[in-house]
Amino acid sequence: MTRGARFVLILALLGWGRAAAASTVDTTALEFHGFRAGARLDELDRVVRGSAGGPLRCKRAKADSHVMECRAALHDPKLGGTLMLWVSAMDSVAGIITVSSDVTADQLDRWRDFIEQRYGKVDTQVQGTQRMMQWVRHGRMLRLTWRIERGHKTASVSLVDGPVLDAWGRGRVSPRGS
Repeated sequence: MTRGARFVLILALLGWGRAAAASTVDTTALEFHGFRAGARLDELDRVVRGSAGGPLRCKRAKADSHVMECRAALHDPKLGGTLMLWVSAMDSVAGIITVSSDVTADQLDRWRDFIEQRYGKVDTQVQGTQRMMQWVRHGRMLRLTWRIERGHKTASVSLVDGPVLDAWGRGRVSPRGS
């Protein structure tokens, strides 16, 4: 084999290896209808306003001035009508997001189907009257929870960004100095 042919073969193999590796890497960020843990507050505010909701109202947590506690109500008929949004953000980056609404059985099925089509099927965990499904990717978690509450089915999706919480935790000083 000539030197030039070997060079072309090596380049082809390297390109094939990269393509194969790229196709096996999960680059999907966990999100639910535009909400994703790790998003900046200004991005979340745009999502809320785009869903006929808002504004995202935030105030600093009393225990830690780096933490913002934010809330909003938004309207999205396909997700269940009026939804409540809660966000805990560390230095303006969402560490925890929860979207919650009363839902019909069909709406809950749509929530579950949307998530399962993106991230795959997982087992449902049962604890008392509450049911839960959970997906984890790259230190982030998406959890779908539902229960019957006061005669209504209530569902919530929680998104948690582990790296954001870990960075915030490392930046805090323990009250005991440890």
